[in-house]
Amino acid sequence: MKSIVTEQKMSVVAKSIFYKAKRSPFEFMMSIIVWGIGLCSFGIFLYIVGFICVKGIPNLSPSLFEWKYNSVNVSLMPALVSTIYMTVLSLLLVVPAGIAAAIYMVEYAKSNNRIVKIIRLTTETLAGIPSIVYGLFGLLFFVTYLKWSYSMLAGAFTLAIMILPLIMRSSEEALKAVPDNFREGSFGLGAGKLRTVFTIVLPSAMPGIFAGVILAIGRIVGETVALIYTAGTVAQIPNNPMQSARTLSVHMFALSSEGLHREAAYATAVVLLVVVFAINMSSAMIAKKFGGKR
Repeated sequence: MKSIVTEQKMSVVAKSIFYKAKRSPFEFMMSIIVWGIGLCSFGIFLYIVGFICVKGIPNLSPSLFEWKYNSVNVSLMPALVSTIYMTVLSLLLVVPAGIAAAIYMVEYAKSNNRIVKIIRLTTETLAGIPSIVYGLFGLLFFVTYLKWSYSMLAGAFTLAIMILPLIMRSSEEALKAVPDNFREGSFGLGAGKLRTVFTIVLPSAMPGIFAGVILAIGRIVGETVALIYTAGTVAQIPNNPMQSARTLSVHMFALSSEGLHREAAYATAVVLLVVVFAINMSSAMIAKKFGGKR
């Protein structure tokens, strides 16, 4: 009986698909293409994650999580701590500036303002520059001209310049998505411009802003070339921002390029994957919490 019902349902679905294909062939073909691309993307994602897990999980060992790095244990703990330091320091430098610039462009500047047009053109140009160019700029300016040497601070400033366009554009779009009724209601109750922005508009735009921050964190954690030129590759936990250090991505690159510890490089890739996933999940939970308070 169940098989008959199942066959009837499959027949109904087949007739529905045939009817849609006959009624609008172009729409049917486009839906097939979109679904195919989506499935391919999901399949590639599963393959990459599966490959990393299969290669890396068997090579995870307690020696990789020792506090100090040496040529025997090639511990990733200094790189993990440095990654957290680098992420926090870069976000502290860029997030306030990016959100402030977005607030100016959306809430205070006129729509046909020439300065706003120049800022948008500049940010779009900066977003398309390869990371190695940022690394060379950081090497010449922060490391050499300012004499910061290879340091966490030089790397953080370089990363801040890299992700500034992303923070600005995402914050700008999030602020634009806030309905004008919210602003008009606040003005009608007697609130000023600044209070309206910080108590009504900005909290309502927080989920979109956090989405941009999550993307920025992903780029910070995964960046390698720019940090090799600015932060260096010293495998130690920095005591202050003026010391050199390596992040997880740089650590993984160093191990794989040496050719002596490829198993440890795969294990580092697993830890990096877990770190990115944990950061994204926590950021999404924070964004959801802020979004629920609107």
